Amino acid sequence: MDIKTYMQSVGRQARAASRAVAAASTDAKNKALLAMAAEIRTRQAALSAANQRDLEEARANGLEPAMIDRLTLSEKGIESMALGLEQVAALPDPVGEMTDLKRRPSGISVGKMRVPLGVIGIIYEARPNVTADAAALCLKSGNAAILRGGKEALHSNQAIAECVRAGLAAAGLPEAAIQVVDTTDRAAVGELITMPQFVDVIVPRGGKGLIERISREARVPVIKHLDGNCHVYVDEFADPAKALAIVENSKTQRYGTCNTTESLLVDAAIAPAQLPAIGIMLAGKDVELRACPASLAILRTAGVADAQLKEAVESDWSEEFLAPIIAIKIVAGLDEAIEHINTYSSQHTEAIVTENYTRAMRFLREVDSASVMINASTRFADGFEYGLGAEIGISTDKIHARGPVGLEGLTSQKWIVFGDGQVRS
Repeated sequence: MDIKTYMQSVGRQARAASRAVAAASTDAKNKALLAMAAEIRTRQAALSAANQRDLEEARANGLEPAMIDRLTLSEKGIESMALGLEQVAALPDPVGEMTDLKRRPSGISVGKMRVPLGVIGIIYEARPNVTADAAALCLKSGNAAILRGGKEALHSNQAIAECVRAGLAAAGLPEAAIQVVDTTDRAAVGELITMPQFVDVIVPRGGKGLIERISREARVPVIKHLDGNCHVYVDEFADPAKALAIVENSKTQRYGTCNTTESLLVDAAIAPAQLPAIGIMLAGKDVELRACPASLAILRTAGVADAQLKEAVESDWSEEFLAPIIAIKIVAGLDEAIEHINTYSSQHTEAIVTENYTRAMRFLREVDSASVMINASTRFADGFEYGLGAEIGISTDKIHARGPVGLEGLTSQKWIVFGDGQVRS
């Protein structure tokens, strides 16, 4: 079977299954999720063996250590997948929720009902745990899913897919509700993103190149973010201890995540007093500081070694480093900070450190990003931390979902009307 025919078959089965899943009860969906979790625990040895095959091939192909780390499924990682499925089962079911019911002068009552999107195509790279996470979120939100993982995780993904199918069967739901594409041919992605008759939305999770390609070529709506150039702004009225802790956590807890801070803005009024401690802390963690000339002067005076300092260039202000590198700029105040962020950020996550309520509220209103924070680390921009239970990804779009996309983001709303024989005059 050629790729086009195969993907058309997958899409056709997904569309048919989506109707059954949309009508499934909460109990049936939860039963499937709990059965999947049990299967993952039962088949732990098989999952580990499949993952070892992927790891051996990855090492033979010279994949970089960071990629191998993302690919690895430890015993703890396998248990985390099972726990994740159970956590999603424990979440409230959004499907069928009715809101905003209002009685109109005509006597009808008008409101909204939350409904599934339909069929969701998810394209991701080397993280096999995404297979379980995506299956859980799509199923609980009443959607069918077509999952296309990276070739590096083929054996792991197929082993997890067996657990997913077994869980669906145990609950009497169609196995085609969650399908994992079993070919590594890149043409499968091209087909998946150009089948609007079968797929309602695409969610890409991966590098910038993958997401740019999908955004450019897709004929199906895409929920995406290209980069995570997140900012922390240390305001004139910042508490120094809070500023130091927030910058440290935002930048150095993990370097390779999309909610890691890549740019630090410091108000000129407090830069001489607060930037030295921040710079010394970052330098102590071997972070390279790409700083504006005014910042460089303060950091050198504070004793930061020249080896860790570099004058920032224009491209640094918009860069997602995903590395122990941070861009630092001194700004003339809140107006310049907001202008800089709205010019250079990727509209992912921004934070202000301040004790001034009025300035904090201005920052919330005027910064145009998916998540905006007051006195908190940008690392909190995450579905689990936001109470969504899990996330399918983070969106920097403004339509349809924005920020971490959980169960509610995988649904839409339709208008509903309750009447008692009314006719329009």
